[in-house]
Amino acid sequence: MSTRSRVSRDVLSMTWRDVLFAHWPVDPDVVAPTLPEGLSVDTDAEGRAWLSVVGFVMDDIRPRFSPVGLSFPELNLRTYVRQEGAGGVYFYNLDADDRLGVGVARRLFQLPYYRAEMSVTGRSDRVHFRSHRTHDGVPPADFDAVLTPASDPEPVAPGSLDAFLVERYRFFAADDDGRLYYGDIDHDPWRVAEATLSVRKNTLFEAAGFDHPGGDPVVRYCPELPVTAGRLRRS
Repeated sequence: MSTRSRVSRDVLSMTWRDVLFAHWPVDPDVVAPTLPEGLSVDTDAEGRAWLSVVGFVMDDIRPRFSPVGLSFPELNLRTYVRQEGAGGVYFYNLDADDRLGVGVARRLFQLPYYRAEMSVTGRSDRVHFRSHRTHDGVPPADFDAVLTPASDPEPVAPGSLDAFLVERYRFFAADDDGRLYYGDIDHDPWRVAEATLSVRKNTLFEAAGFDHPGGDPVVRYCPELPVTAGRLRRS
């Protein structure tokens, strides 16, 4: 499991709101061929790899010392990886409803950000996520689902499956030439609620080259979490 790592010099601050986690277990052999050189599959206590759809609103995104912030929805598909003992997440896509933000993120963070038409509506007791990818030159993808929290948010227990899936403070990305980068984030430990998810449409897996995993996902919800992010570094 990843341990918390304090960001030494923050580049961005923001608040993640209405965070949806939908986690599907898969065989590690499904994930391994998709990872860039230098990363290995991270598995849980039962030896399972995971693919997760994560949606939220990135609110009040501010560069260091900036008085003005941006806000837009984001939806990503990710898996869990390790590099020389350090755990983190690897993103297959980060769809976002902000042309400027997508352009800046692709240049500064080497992340697979794609433009999309998105909305996150409702609050707390029922949240509706919609996303339609509009980015040129990449496979189309759609997501339409309604999340309903089924409990109050609780701290994530150390060593639990929830901790394995959400307590991640490093992300990895590879550029078009295969060079690997990493970045660190920092925030208080997660507090998540159990939740149900009614999925009307989800083509994120197919767009990333995966078959849709079978079975129901493990679904969690967090109302909000302040986050800071450090600069990207060459791995």
